[in-house]
Amino acid sequence: MPTNPVGWFEIYVDNMDRAQQFYQTVLAVKLEQLSDPSETSIQMLAFPSDMQRYGAGGALTHMAGFPAGGNSTLVYFSCDDCAVEEARVEKAGGRIQRAKMSIGEYGFISLIIDTEGNMFGLHSLK
Repeated sequence: MPTNPVGWFEIYVDNMDRAQQFYQTVLAVKLEQLSDPSETSIQMLAFPSDMQRYGAGGALTHMAGFPAGGNSTLVYFSCDDCAVEEARVEKAGGRIQRAKMSIGEYGFISLIIDTEGNMFGLHSLK
């Protein structure tokens, strides 16, 4: 594997409007509509990304027959201080699975459950 191990991620959701509002509120970002080149009625909203920098881009995705929640992949969003984003979670309709905790020399993480039942992480160095 000559490059970063993750090239893209998708977080499957049941209610795109609700999920969009949640992620935009918690992460303080604006999600952008992606077109569906396969024309299979997949709805996608992309997280802001710079493909020339380290890390992977990704999107919220709604596809018939693929329900949200219950998967075994965990995506971590980078932030300056995960306590800041964590503080927005409950007001946005989500819940905190594990409050900010130290992971030693690697910084801190919080584990969050979104409005669709998906768990994701927040990671910061402070």
